[in-house]
Amino acid sequence: MRVAFTRTAAQAARAGATRLSVTTLPTISIAAAGAVMARRLYSASSASSAATPSSTTTNTVPPVVSTVPLVYDLHSPENPTVPNKETQPIIFIHGLFGSKKNNRSISKQLARDLGRYIFAIDLRNHGESPHSPRHDYTAMAEDVAAFIRSHGLKDSTLIGHSMGAKAAMTVALTHPDLVQNIISVDNAPVDARLESSFARYIQGLKKIEEAKVSSLSAADKILEPYEKNLVVRQFLLGNLHRPRVDPGGKPSPTLQFRNPLGIIGKSLDHLGDFPFKDPHRVRFGKPALFVRGTKSHYVPDEVVPLIGQFFPLFELVDVDAGHWLISENPEAFRQAVLRFLEPKE
Repeated sequence: MRVAFTRTAAQAARAGATRLSVTTLPTISIAAAGAVMARRLYSASSASSAATPSSTTTNTVPPVVSTVPLVYDLHSPENPTVPNKETQPIIFIHGLFGSKKNNRSISKQLARDLGRYIFAIDLRNHGESPHSPRHDYTAMAEDVAAFIRSHGLKDSTLIGHSMGAKAAMTVALTHPDLVQNIISVDNAPVDARLESSFARYIQGLKKIEEAKVSSLSAADKILEPYEKNLVVRQFLLGNLHRPRVDPGGKPSPTLQFRNPLGIIGKSLDHLGDFPFKDPHRVRFGKPALFVRGTKSHYVPDEVVPLIGQFFPLFELVDVDAGHWLISENPEAFRQAVLRFLEPKE
């Protein structure tokens, strides 16, 4: 199909429209991707009675948080369009139980296509990054902000999926000076109940730790009653590793999870929350792209006006996929990101 792309909320507002459908503007074909995508733009006037800010506005004071240094993989373009890795980098942020390795393939593709450096990071309590007893969006956002500052990054793009999406939104609203734009993948700036499956996963993963398994097949057998989908089980079991008994020593025969399951389990009750409640007090006045799966319930139509209040210059793309849309329909996601980030004439 052919999909039309529009650019700014201000254009929609001047037209008096609350929602723009596909138009006869210049189009791009993505039929080969097998995607059903429709880009829609909502006017800021329909989302809020306040005028769209021409620049970033915020009344928030960055919180005092003990940050942790984030481990990352750097994906470098073969033909850079930027002078160095510190200029206009893309920071890719995974979701709950994920890690930097989940976004390896799409990061390499985007680095190639955009000519920009991509930092795929491990959030606190995930992957190879340090553990911390605090696990909420404020803390995660401060870690990312500290990462940006410590690496001297300028005009960063944040791409976050699920939990990573809310972390990216929190960074944008708290530290707008550090961010050029954001891409939120299948999540919204709203309080929502986390799926019960995550608590079930914690139970299954703890059973695996208690059993002190030495093979992935044994771990999978324990986890199967808690999750029937093999792909999801493989994703969760990707967090297992063999820690070394001592520095330079042999790996332990027992598999262990990189995630501190007790900390993650205690954080589940508030991981569905969003730290900002009043969009009249804080907004991100720079471009934002929200990509949602048509088979997912994380970003229902009812929350779109609230997105417009927090992010008045936002665009919305629907992808024919579920919540794990980056892996389910990577080409459609790639096309959406390229269209949003490629320089405009």
